[in-house]
Formats: sequence, C-alpha cells, structure tokens
Amino acid sequence: MSDPKLLDSLNERFAIAGVLKFEAGSGGLIRAAVEGRSAEGHVYLHGAHVTHYRPAGQRPLLFLSERSRFTTGKAIRGGVPVIFPWFGARAGHPEAPDHGFARTREWTVESVEPAREGSVAVTLALEADDATRPTWPHEFTVRHRVVFGERLEMTLEVENRSGHAFDFEEALHTYLLVGDVGQVSIAGLAGGVYIDKTDDMRRKTLAAGPLRLNGTTDRVFLGTRAPCTVTDPVLARRIVVEKTGSMTTVVWNPWHEKASTMADLGEQWRSMLCVEAANAADNAVHLAGGERHAMRVVIGAEAA
Repeated sequence: MSDPKLLDSLNERFAIAGVLKFEAGSGGLIRAAVEGRSAEGHVYLHGAHVTHYRPAGQRPLLFLSERSRFTTGKAIRGGVPVIFPWFGARAGHPEAPDHGFARTREWTVESVEPAREGSVAVTLALEADDATRPTWPHEFTVRHRVVFGERLEMTLEVENRSGHAFDFEEALHTYLLVGDVGQVSIAGLAGGVYIDKTDDMRRKTLAAGPLRLNGTTDRVFLGTRAPCTVTDPVLARRIVVEKTGSMTTVVWNPWHEKASTMADLGEQWRSMLCVEAANAADNAVHLAGGERHAMRVVIGAEAA
C-alpha cells in the first residue's frame, strides 16, 4: 500500500494544481496522474511504468490488461514496461528475471515540469543499489522522461557511472490498443531482417509490404531506425511510432494459445499489439564509463 507521508511529500514538491497530482493507484501503488489541456495519463513509480495515455478528444492509445497485477515485485501487463538491462531471458543466467529488473523496481521522482503547448513532463530515476549489484555488477543511473502531450514522448537515458564499460539491452515495451489485432497492418519494417522467437530464433527477412499478424508473433527486427505506422480499420485510426537512439523494433502478440496460459492477459490479446523501440541482440549498447545513451520514442494517432 502507498505511504501517506510519501504521497504528501511528493505532492508538496511536485504537484501542479489542476494538472498533476500523486495518488494511490491500482493496488495502492503510487502514480502520477496527469489531466492536462492536451492529454491525460498515468505513470507509476513502480517500474516507471506508463499505464494510461489519452490525447484530448481521442480514445486511449495504450492497452492495459484488466487482469494486470499491481503488486510489489510483479510486472504490470500493458502500458509501457521499461526493459533494462537485458531483453528477454538473460543468457547464462536462468535464475534472472525476464526483461531485467527495472520494470519491477520502485523509481524515484526526479522532476515534474510543464512543457510546451500544455503538456507535462515527469522524470523518474533508478540507480544501482545493493539489490541490483549482485545480479548486474555495474554502477548506473537510468532516467525515464515521460511527456504527456498531443503525443506521448518517452526518453530512456542510461548513464554509466562505473569506471569501466558495460553492455546493456533495453526496450520501451509499448502495448498499443487496437480494435482487432488480426485486422491491423504495420508499415515500416518491409525487407527487414528479424529474429523469429517463435521458430527457434531463426533469422528471416520480411517480404515487401505491410506486416499482418495471423498467429503467435514474436519478432525482433534488427538494424531498424524507421518509424512504424499501425493502421487499425476497426478503430479507424493510424498510430505512428517514431524513435531515435533505437536500432531494434520488436513486434509481439501471444495470440490465443499462449495468451490462454497467461493469467494476467487471457482473451484480451485481440485488443493489443506490441510495437517496441529497443536495442537488443546484435544492437545491444556498448557504453563507456561516464557516457550516456538516450532512446526516444514518440507515439501519436491520426484518423485513418
């Protein structure tokens, strides 16, 4: 449950009257709740996890499972999980949690500030500590800056505070809300080489034309910088995912068979599509001591 004293302290330091406040969200976990002129949204301190974003006059852009667990130590299903410092299973470490530790840790609030055209920016931070060092023996600070505006802007910055270089993987594991995943198409990946995680990690090349899903899909596209456009005929909109500082794009949907085994998802799989900006596999980031790396994602929607 949330700490009333911490909530009071956060609101004293960072609240913006009528626009942003800190509150007890689902499961009693603390979140920043934004109701700005251009958008509304929620970002939790748990995992620096954006769970809700709705531009003014539109429907929400993000999918959030009705069965999601909001509890300490568990990942939230939907929204935008922050993946760091490895993507998927950690090679050689079967005991390590999938997708790293960042998405299940409590982050601290670094700043809240009004931004351009009525938007609001929230920056959360995570640092190495006694819990992370046994698993990943490096000193770091990760900052997640989220701007709730006419578009959703997220910048994940990793700072190497060690005296040596390290390699890491990362992703903003974005769950988009769609009318029916079987009817959407994804443009921007044609001709791309991808790792097919549903087929023994084989490397394949996507044919020309938009990508359409017709079954369990888990593809890690390598060397991709281009934006992706998701055309959704059911919700009559196009969602555009732009990115910088990212060389990997991940497309994922578990489909019926796998989703039925996921207690926090179930039959809601038809309403979600993950199009993720990442740096993974061949595109893992090598960061020298004292250096920083930023990955930025901008997501917006337009009528189709």
